[in-house]
Amino acid sequence: MTSLSPESSLSRIRIGSAPDSWGVWFPDDPQQVPWQRFLDEVAAAGYEWIELGPYGYLPKDPAVLAEETAKRGLKVSAGTVFTGLHHGPDVWEKTWAHVADNAVLAQAMGAKHLVVIPSFWRDDKTGQVLEPSELTVEQWRHLTQLTERLGREVRERYGLQIVVHPHADTHIDSEENVVRFLDGTDSSVVSLCLDTGHYAYCGGDSVKLIETYGERIGYLHLKQVDPEILADVRAKGTPFGPAVAQGVMCEPPKGVPELGPVLAAAQKLDVDLFAIVEQDMYPCEPDAPLPIAQRTRAFLRSCGA
Repeated sequence: MTSLSPESSLSRIRIGSAPDSWGVWFPDDPQQVPWQRFLDEVAAAGYEWIELGPYGYLPKDPAVLAEETAKRGLKVSAGTVFTGLHHGPDVWEKTWAHVADNAVLAQAMGAKHLVVIPSFWRDDKTGQVLEPSELTVEQWRHLTQLTERLGREVRERYGLQIVVHPHADTHIDSEENVVRFLDGTDSSVVSLCLDTGHYAYCGGDSVKLIETYGERIGYLHLKQVDPEILADVRAKGTPFGPAVAQGVMCEPPKGVPELGPVLAAAQKLDVDLFAIVEQDMYPCEPDAPLPIAQRTRAFLRSCGA
């Protein structure tokens, strides 16, 4: 612990971690650690809050998951869903089925948020281009209108707040596209999950976004990028998945952005916010995540969190 005064401590920020920090990207993958090990180690690292990760990685039975988390002193902050709402009304029913499964479990676990990640325009494993990287005017309209619908229905049916996650290799990535998305959506139903690593990866300034659009920040993912690797990724046009395998997302405080100023800016919003550590490491050696998680938790304590 540090000697920070109560005034300078991050009293409104609740720190957690996620399966992503243990190299988990998929519900089932032989390269990933078993869910029991993730739960054991995230608790051992000093975290109290977790996300559900990809649906099906953790037990889908709320009774089982509630027992497993409770005995480790863990609580769930959010579920995560993947959407392609820019494709229009034709994808709504398929999207809603996926969202509903996640929302039921998140609600049962006492979570209040659902992290919404836009679909990738190129495959995150192979780099295959799936569609244009820029949306048409009509696709932007579909994206904003259907995201608002999603926000309303998730809130009405499950009591959850959606927080949309700008993400590399999606259509909500750069400052320009994030601002366009925020300006095109209703602030009463659509908030943002600001991922500091993804935003830096795409050239954005997290502190500036918090200071400018603070009322839209509903959730944080704490992450850093390695500037040298990022420069290489940009120069070569490397897709996100291979970039992660190259180590573009690095252990704090070795990368950018500085997390202290981000957390300080978030604290000034004077609202309760989750700040969930996510260090993309897929794939990784099974013994790698725990010591990184322990060091990261200690570093965040030194920032007052």
